Amino acid sequence: MNEMFSIAGKVAVITGAGGVLGGSIAKSFVSAGAKVAALDIRKENLDKRVEELRALGGDVIGFTGNVLDIESLKKVAQEIVDKFGHIDILLNIAGGNMPGATLDPEQSFFEMKIENWDKVTQLNMNGTVYPSYVFGDIMAKQGKGSIINISSMAAYSAITRVPGYSAAKSAVTNFTQWLATEMALKFGDKIRVNAIAPGFFIGDQNRAVLINPDGSLTDRSLKVMAKTPMKRFGDITELNGAVQFLCSDAASFITGALLPIDGGFSAFSGV
Repeated sequence: MNEMFSIAGKVAVITGAGGVLGGSIAKSFVSAGAKVAALDIRKENLDKRVEELRALGGDVIGFTGNVLDIESLKKVAQEIVDKFGHIDILLNIAGGNMPGATLDPEQSFFEMKIENWDKVTQLNMNGTVYPSYVFGDIMAKQGKGSIINISSMAAYSAITRVPGYSAAKSAVTNFTQWLATEMALKFGDKIRVNAIAPGFFIGDQNRAVLINPDGSLTDRSLKVMAKTPMKRFGDITELNGAVQFLCSDAASFITGALLPIDGGFSAFSGV
């Protein structure tokens, strides 16, 4: 591989590493020679993921932790620094939607339980801010590092039925730009903060909304396809290269950017 795009030897902290997206990126990072500190709140998922990553030959450590618990994140950060000496990359993957926060097709916003709004906005917004606050502080003291956040197509324009998720991901986009500016102005040009905005991928959280029990597309999926020029869903592995690029020296002058990975969804008016 061209050395400019390499992340070999870099220490990457990956939150939500036990999930589908976090796991896919973690595997790609290990394959690229990065050292990985995997975090997830679900111990069973985390243990399985760490085992998979080590089977690939990765230098990996796992931590069961909550991205909404600042003190536990500080302890994790110290353990990572004690083992690896530094932290080069933070991937804020923990997040996503949750049951109750997605409205039923005939349900209005005013029928939603407000506690579900609180849960999904906390997870996606503060679940990005808190790790950035803890691990970003280490990068600021080092004078170098790269943070990647996960935004969404819902941050570009309104997507029905997911009000809390949409608001939180819009906040993630704004926070990415704000923190990128803060880091560059106060701590130098070697600390960068960017975000990716995945389009539509089939995962555990949205499968029932996009795919019928018989395997056919739901009405919601047909609307997605109508606005996606590539006329297909993405494969989760198609996010890996973009994330690696943004963490590499090849992206040394890119900060505060939101990169859509969406088959053209965000570019197409539908006409």
